[in-house]
Amino acid sequence: MNVTSPERGDAHALVLQGAWGYVRAAQEVIALSPYLPAISAFLTHVLLSAPFLALDALGSVCEPVRSWRIAAGSGPPPSLRRWLECFRRVLFKYANTIFPATALFQSLQSPEFPELAPSCWQLFAEVSACFLLFDALFFVWHYTMHRVPCLYRSIHQMHHQHHVPFALAAQDASPAELLSLLLLALSSTRVVGCHPLSEVVFHLTNSWLAVEDHCGYNLPWALHRLLPVLGGAPHHQAHHRTQNSNYAPYFTHWDRLFGTYQATGRVSRSPSTRKQRIFGEGSRHS
Repeated sequence: MNVTSPERGDAHALVLQGAWGYVRAAQEVIALSPYLPAISAFLTHVLLSAPFLALDALGSVCEPVRSWRIAAGSGPPPSLRRWLECFRRVLFKYANTIFPATALFQSLQSPEFPELAPSCWQLFAEVSACFLLFDALFFVWHYTMHRVPCLYRSIHQMHHQHHVPFALAAQDASPAELLSLLLLALSSTRVVGCHPLSEVVFHLTNSWLAVEDHCGYNLPWALHRLLPVLGGAPHHQAHHRTQNSNYAPYFTHWDRLFGTYQATGRVSRSPSTRKQRIFGEGSRHS
């Protein structure tokens, strides 16, 4: 029997309402603790990075996995020791910066948990708006950190210790940068005025895309292959190699608009950058 559109809409609404019921119960518990949101974010990042640790391990014995690594000078996968060192650094920064900051944010807000889930269209529109806004804010902040030497040295340079990034390194940044990115994400959801379920979906997807951007693999099923407006891991790895292009985290339109887009097949530095390096000028550092 054919299902009419209203019935399909009702089915989608029931699925969303059921999902919201589980999320709402979990959110109410998390809201009672000043530290659970940050702990959840840290564990989410680690769990999303775990599949790429498995790929790195398989890469030493499996040719198809090695063929997925981004070719331009990427070298061998990071060792387990590098993963563990990165894990230790990220955990330390979360414990010293993100946990206290999140506790402060929790004490300043009074979250509301509506009974009804958002509609499918509302969920899609709010999450999309959050990503577009976050991408724009991140582009401006990222570009500024690279252009202002004192900001680069004090905030962003630590992240660029990874000339060839890997999944867990997405959060391996200075405490100030981690805090700034948290504020950008929270500000995006506040400006859009998201339903709490849309906010959860945005944060989870944001975490996944950040991990995928740094993973070092151009996977056949990667999201940027399905959506050409996204740059994906090749786009961001080119940024880590050149440090003078591809500043937007996910979409490519801002880089194309402002002339900072670099196709992933090209890794040479611009003439102006070479001149700056010769004369000791410029604000991009290795």
